[in-house]
Order: sequence, then C-alpha cells, then structure tokens
Amino acid sequence: MKARRGRRSKDTALYNVAESIGTALGTVVAKANAAQKALTRSSVVRRVEGETNKVVRKSKRAAQKTTNRAARTLKSSKAAKTTRRGLRRAASSIKRVAGH
Repeated sequence: MKARRGRRSKDTALYNVAESIGTALGTVVAKANAAQKALTRSSVVRRVEGETNKVVRKSKRAAQKTTNRAARTLKSSKAAKTTRRGLRRAASSIKRVAGH
C-alpha cells in the first residue's frame, strides 16, 4: 500500500501549539488552586466548625423543647386552673355588679 503524501504539517503544528497552550493553562490553574487552598480555611477547620454548629443547633432545640414542656406543664397545673377559675368568677361578678 502506498503511503499518503498529503500536507499535514500545518495541522500537526496547530495541534502542538494547542497542546502547549493547554498544558500552560493547566499549570496556571493548578497553581491558582493551590494558592487558594493555602489562603482559605483547611478542611479540618471547616469540619470542626460544622460540628460546633451542629452541637449549638441541638442544644438550642433541646432548650426550646424543655421550655415548651415546662410552659405546658405550668399551664395545665392544678394551681393554674384554680387561679383561672377564680379570675373568671371575679370577672363575672364585676360584670354583674356593673349591670352588663
């Protein structure tokens, strides 16, 4: 089989230029990425901050639950019911006296 004798030198040169540009861009991006990682917080610090935020959220939620539970207990306690009953009686007697 006879070898092809087409002009391929321009294409090869173009590919070589494109490869060198790509390599240079890759190097620049890698260095920029490394610089950014050096300047920003490390993954360990990020993980610790995340865990801290999680603990804070859980403690706030627990405090909210106990506060709500205590308020409900107080609201439904016998002393609270007695107080409300007394207030209602006093209000109705005042209304009767006022003539409403």
